[in-house]
Amino acid sequence: MSKCPVDHGKQPGDSCPVDQNSRSTWGTLFGNSGRSADPPSLSTDREISSIPRTNDEKWVYPSEAQFFAAMARKNHNPHAPDMKTIVPIHNAVNERAWVELMKWEAGRGGEACGGVKLVNFRGRPNDMSPKARVMTLLGYSAPFDRHDWVVERCGTRIRYVIDFYTGRGAGASSNNASFYLDVRPALDNWEAVKMRFENAVGSLFGHTENGSSPHPHRSPQS
Repeated sequence: MSKCPVDHGKQPGDSCPVDQNSRSTWGTLFGNSGRSADPPSLSTDREISSIPRTNDEKWVYPSEAQFFAAMARKNHNPHAPDMKTIVPIHNAVNERAWVELMKWEAGRGGEACGGVKLVNFRGRPNDMSPKARVMTLLGYSAPFDRHDWVVERCGTRIRYVIDFYTGRGAGASSNNASFYLDVRPALDNWEAVKMRFENAVGSLFGHTENGSSPHPHRSPQS
């Protein structure tokens, strides 16, 4: 448990549930980049997530000190007291993302092999997904972050795209954080195409196969 789920100095699929780029994105959203950095007298304690790894352990979230250091490396002038707010929110939203992902996986046989596992993930805050681009053209706000999560279900690997949107009241000047998560399988293989098709057909009857609304702004995490 001593290692971050993604080791930023080593291979791309081995770091914690938000890589250095995404941590800076979250810090910018909730911190005040105009303030100078404080001496990082921050906790090094790390929270174990509920998200299983392929080695039968669980992913571990970054500590306050690690989050601060990632922001500092990106020259975002982090403010140490903000970490006590940013880190719990970051962890809670990632937990919610896993819940939404598992709605897609429900009933697809993953339990036969010990459950679906998160293989790796990548923060891509500067890469807007095709769906997000379309939603933006329709007048919706752009997501503030994007993750790609690769899961394994009984030997089959499926990449999920997660777009993170801020809701009303979220921002550096607010005490209330509201998020909307759009979680769906990327159209990389036939299995993902089938899942998306079944979900689209279900939406015609007022529900979806994964039990959630097809609209990205209907899965709040506050």
